[in-house]
Amino acid sequence: MVVRVLLLTVAALLLGGCGSRDDEQATTATSTVTTTTTTTTTPALDGASTAPVSWTSPITETALLTGVRAAPHRGYDRVVFEFENGVPGYDVRYVAPPILADGSGDEIAVAGGAALVVRMEPALDADLTQESAPRTYTGPTRISPSTSAVAELVRTGGFEAVLTWAVGVDEKRPFRVSRLESPARIVIDISSE
Repeated sequence: MVVRVLLLTVAALLLGGCGSRDDEQATTATSTVTTTTTTTTTPALDGASTAPVSWTSPITETALLTGVRAAPHRGYDRVVFEFENGVPGYDVRYVAPPILADGSGDEIAVAGGAALVVRMEPALDADLTQESAPRTYTGPTRISPSTSAVAELVRTGGFEAVLTWAVGVDEKRPFRVSRLESPARIVIDISSE
């Protein structure tokens, strides 16, 4: 009986401590990918390239942005856009400068030698279904993370259910885009090697 309790306790501890939220199983357009980091190998970004990546979401309700973050991993930097109401469609591609704000067309400075523009729809960072249209994302609209390849994240627009952010990268590098659920997220892994 003691051995059984000990085994159940160890199993619960192992399951509770497995990975971080951003290293969960990711669904890409063609396959399921599990990212694993060890101290002896550098993970390959299978399917990564500098070519545009897009996906059309089946959701009909506008996805509401709740979080934006970036973090370094061994061999790549990860950018995450987190949502309520599901994962919106996206178009992720390198764009030649200048980077222009949606609607106004004003030029927006983005740090780095290359800009990866992330266009998400239907998506917004405010809930227009409520009378006061409260912000669902209340974090900064310009983020300078402590990462190797990613220099800056900048919100460039939110208009007519299209939300756009620019990811400033030190140079044009291969990337891969994944979709995660529970909570809904768009994950962009950018090679840092």
